[in-house]
Amino acid sequence: MQLGLNIGYWSRQQDLVDVLALTREAEQLGFAVCWVAEAYGSDAATTLAWLASQTSRIGLGSGVFQIPARSPAMTAMTAASLDALSGGRFRLGLRVSGPQVSEGWHGVRFAKPLARTREYVGVVRTALAGKPVTASGEHYPLPLPGGAGKALRLAFHPVRTQVPIYLAAIGPANLRLTGEIADGWLAIFFSPDHAAGWLAEIAGGQASSPSRQPPTSQPPTPAESSERDSAPDQPAGFDVNASVPLVVGDDLDACADPVRHYFALYIGGMGSRDQNFYNQLARRMGFDQAADEIQARYLEKEHRKAAAAVPPDLIDQTSLLGTTDRIADRLRAFAEAGVTTLSVTPFAGALDDRVAALRTVCDALDRAGVGD
Repeated sequence: MQLGLNIGYWSRQQDLVDVLALTREAEQLGFAVCWVAEAYGSDAATTLAWLASQTSRIGLGSGVFQIPARSPAMTAMTAASLDALSGGRFRLGLRVSGPQVSEGWHGVRFAKPLARTREYVGVVRTALAGKPVTASGEHYPLPLPGGAGKALRLAFHPVRTQVPIYLAAIGPANLRLTGEIADGWLAIFFSPDHAAGWLAEIAGGQASSPSRQPPTSQPPTPAESSERDSAPDQPAGFDVNASVPLVVGDDLDACADPVRHYFALYIGGMGSRDQNFYNQLARRMGFDQAADEIQARYLEKEHRKAAAAVPPDLIDQTSLLGTTDRIADRLRAFAEAGVTTLSVTPFAGALDDRVAALRTVCDALDRAGVGD
């Protein structure tokens, strides 16, 4: 199992100083990848281009580009450009987003997200391969029928014609699609206790598309390496990237406190009362009553009460909390569950504390004996 860094979004100038310091530290420590997010604030592509100029070895990934924010051809152009700027280090993470952001921010209807994702990835792959882009789907017909458009191809030679594509997926149908058309899964709220069912869905998607192979030009991930035995039921040739909060300390309850608001935001506020995919995920994991309370409190703007309602067990299952030895135990559990890249988000306050947390998780990985 490799380590990754998830730096999320940024909103202040000071955040950029911290982002660069954490990314450089992760590179020095041998982390495999740094993921950058976007929602409706800082965009991921600009930050990734900046980080590409400030680093030399660490992989750089969009975690994620929002599908409604860009045409698939624009995403292919951006992916090829970032891959060139980084010397072949880019990983393309995609997500269809949710109805509130898609329709409220980008003005794109959220209907038929699975079909749109399938068509989108198909266009991106065609463009990156340097082929004339034609598509006959419902959502992205190219060239537009009845118009003056012509089938164009990417107008420069990319570093790689097969940039690895990851999908951020939550529900069973999305997981099957991820296994069928993607090279990796960006998982949130990943719990080793529930991993078998999720990975079985991905494997089912792979079985429906046996001819599609992972990109051979990408430096091998642990799942692709012939020197590593796959975990039981782990999809072959596939990077399972789980993002987890990281807090180091002796008091487990105190470690959980900084991440409570993160869980409350996603379970309570990332979506409407009727359509919140993170809330639905918490329910499928057995936290129905808590999911109800968190959402009710959050939508009533009682954010502290929503955070207080997050079950400690949910936080612990899906995070790295505690001492170095305890984190080592959790790393073993994630590796045994099939995770091939564990991307951490340090939640400690000051930059020095977050840098120290990255060093601690490296020490814990050595103790766990599951690193590559």
